[in-house]
Amino acid sequence: MLTIFKRHYGETIIGLSHDGRELRAAVFNENQVRAAAGVTMVMGAVAFVYAYFAKVYVPIQVVTTMFFIEFLIRVTAGLKYSPVGTLARWMTQRQPPHWVSAKPKRFAWTLGLVMSLAMMIITNTGLRGVLPLTICLTCLALMWLEAVLGLCLGCEIHGLMVRRGWAARDDAFEVCAHGACTIDGQR
Repeated sequence: MLTIFKRHYGETIIGLSHDGRELRAAVFNENQVRAAAGVTMVMGAVAFVYAYFAKVYVPIQVVTTMFFIEFLIRVTAGLKYSPVGTLARWMTQRQPPHWVSAKPKRFAWTLGLVMSLAMMIITNTGLRGVLPLTICLTCLALMWLEAVLGLCLGCEIHGLMVRRGWAARDDAFEVCAHGACTIDGQR
C-alpha cells in the first residue's frame, strides 16, 4: 500500500489542544514569532537610522535584501528554516511554547514579503524620498506591533478576510493571538 505524506506548513503537534478542543492546524510558536519580529525590527531600525540621518544607504540596501530572502524562506519553508527564525528559536528555547495557527502567520509574512520586495527594489535602485520613508516606517511599526504587543496586523486582516468569505478558513481548528482567527461571530 502506497502512503503519501502531505507536507505541512508549520509544525503539526499531535495531541495539542486549546480550550478543550483538539488543535489540528499546523502551528508556530508565538514566542519565537515575536522574537523574530523583534530581531528584524532592530535590524530595520538601525538601517533606517543610517539611511535617514547619516545618508548612508548601504545598510538599508543590505537589510532590505536580507528581509526579502528571510520572508521568502518563511513563506515557502517556514520560520524554523529562516536565519532569523533559527536565532529566535534559540532566544526563546527556555520559554514554554505558545502555539498559534500557521496559516494567518503565512499570510502576514506574505505581506512582509511584498513590502520587503518593494523596499529592496526601491533602496537598491537609489530611489529616495517620501515613498521609501513611508514604507520603511510602516514596516517598522508592523514589526513593533508584533514584537512588543503581540498584535499581528496581517493575522487580523486574514481573520477579517475569512469572516467576510474572501479567503478559505482552515478545516482544522485555528487559534491565533488576540483571537484574530475567531470566525463564529464572537468578535
